[in-house]
Amino acid sequence: MHLEAPVPEIKVPIIWVLGGPGSGKGTQCDRIVAKYGFTHLSSGDLLRAEVSSGSPRGKELTAIMERGELVPMEVVLDLLKEAIIKALPDSKGFLIDGYPREKEQGILFEKNIAPVNLVLFFDASENTLVERLLGRAKTSGRVDDNEETIKKRLHTFNTHNDQVVQQYPDKLKKINAERNVDDIFAEVTTYLDLLVA
Repeated sequence: MHLEAPVPEIKVPIIWVLGGPGSGKGTQCDRIVAKYGFTHLSSGDLLRAEVSSGSPRGKELTAIMERGELVPMEVVLDLLKEAIIKALPDSKGFLIDGYPREKEQGILFEKNIAPVNLVLFFDASENTLVERLLGRAKTSGRVDDNEETIKKRLHTFNTHNDQVVQQYPDKLKKINAERNVDDIFAEVTTYLDLLVA
């Protein structure tokens, strides 16, 4: 384990943002940041930044990804932890986007960083997500935006996400992500207003 440095006490809210690919959680995160001044941390962005930094750890990650293997949980946790510590002096709260992907990651995060205050789950049916992602594929040119791959990604997401969601019944807010962006955000603000009050 790499988690040597203790994390200073975090007195601002920590929110996990969950939702399948295409659930619109990125859009909602942008709005939350604009309104509440929270720090948005995406585990995927942190990994990509580390890889492009060319650091020894980045090179190690590149090799893992090229072999098509999953990045070890501890590495993702380390990157999140470092980003949180770095932003802590000025942050009003943390939006952790796309993490935890599975139950064990959530347990490790709470043990090594801090307890989570709120879990926002943007929930949409598989049909809606497939439709949205295929719509996006027309303009994105992303290789993983074809129907077969999309269904695989959604299946993987749902399998693990169910376990995460079941673990935090008291902190979980399940949000219907099939509605328009404004209605969804209006619901989000009702939860966040209570949290920052």
